[in-house]
Amino acid sequence: MSPSAADVDVRPVTEAEFIEWQRALNTGFLRERRLTREQLEVRRRQFVSGRLLGAFDGDRCVATLRSFDQELTAVGGATVPADAITNVSVTSTHRRRGLLTRMMSRDLAAARDRGDVVATLIAAEYPIYGRYGFGPATSLAEWTVDVPRAGLDPRWSGPECGGRVDLVEGEEVRDVGPKLHERVRRAQAGAISRDDLWWQMHTGVVRHDREWTEPFYAVYRAPSGEVEGLVAYTCDGTWRDKQPDHTAEVRSLIAATPAAERALWHHLCSIDWITKVKSDRRAPDDLLPHLLPNPRAAGITVRADWLWVRILDVVRALEARTYEGTGTLVLEVADRDGLTGGGRRRYRLEASPEGASCTPVTAEGADLTLDVGELAALWLGDEPATRLVALGRVREERAGAARVADALLYTSRRPWCPDVF
Repeated sequence: MSPSAADVDVRPVTEAEFIEWQRALNTGFLRERRLTREQLEVRRRQFVSGRLLGAFDGDRCVATLRSFDQELTAVGGATVPADAITNVSVTSTHRRRGLLTRMMSRDLAAARDRGDVVATLIAAEYPIYGRYGFGPATSLAEWTVDVPRAGLDPRWSGPECGGRVDLVEGEEVRDVGPKLHERVRRAQAGAISRDDLWWQMHTGVVRHDREWTEPFYAVYRAPSGEVEGLVAYTCDGTWRDKQPDHTAEVRSLIAATPAAERALWHHLCSIDWITKVKSDRRAPDDLLPHLLPNPRAAGITVRADWLWVRILDVVRALEARTYEGTGTLVLEVADRDGLTGGGRRRYRLEASPEGASCTPVTAEGADLTLDVGELAALWLGDEPATRLVALGRVREERAGAARVADALLYTSRRPWCPDVF
């Protein structure tokens, strides 16, 4: 007879249980269960006491969850503390026993008590996380450029703006990359922080994959000499009938200015033998196709939701971001788990370009009624309220309130999270 849910113990993982927890994670993600010594050491560097949860059926780990500290950029450039959730798995033999709910509830309650404003995750499957108050708050697009059709000068040898593109090695990436990323992410709503381990893992200092392919790295330097862009990419392909057919695949491209972005994409499309360029995870309104003389040469190959956000503190979240317009809005936010302070609460938002205040209220009627998961998309500016009303995901209680919300919350450029975690 299979054990009941009560027989499975959900608890923080100890260092002695870490290998068993890692085995369960690899089982859930259909990966090779045995790690090399080097891989295990990298994973151990991610161990934070109390932030790895496991469900144990006897001595066997059957479900996993890990969280860590993160910063998320709100609209306008302020950052908020986030509880980043990853490595979520439930072994197929132990489904439908509430193990994920027990782990998620425990982790989110701890995040709220720590003072985190939001929780974040990348959802492997769409239907899972809405029940915990998460909502898709950014989306992405991946592009493939047909280089011969792009219309670029095949003799292009560098930017015309006075800047330059230089190939560099991983050591220089670790030197200039963190500063550049900080500049980029503080100007980009939806972007997240990267720690030292991230840069080491993505430049081969520590190997987290069994097979590591060293990428090419290129930086764009402005006429002043300052690094304003960085790209990492690999190349692969063959020759067909004496003609090259190679693809440059971008692992990461960040740029602080449009000039840097243009120069790096043009560099990729000018490499000898390259006939296709595959982008990394780009914003849904990315400039890429329109940086080419023929935008039709760039086609979308993936369009999907990406970063999911769970708001834990409505007041701090709404006061952290900036607003382009001026107005007042009363939001009734439903949170069945009560992490934001109750099952259903109303908040009066008074916002202007000079700042915002958000106050819990009881006497005023609501302008919009929505679930805490829908609030995430409105908060980061990725969805207009009028669209969510049309979809039935937000209810308009006062005529015209959705348009007021759009004027306050919807942003001119869409939020973007380039990273996976």
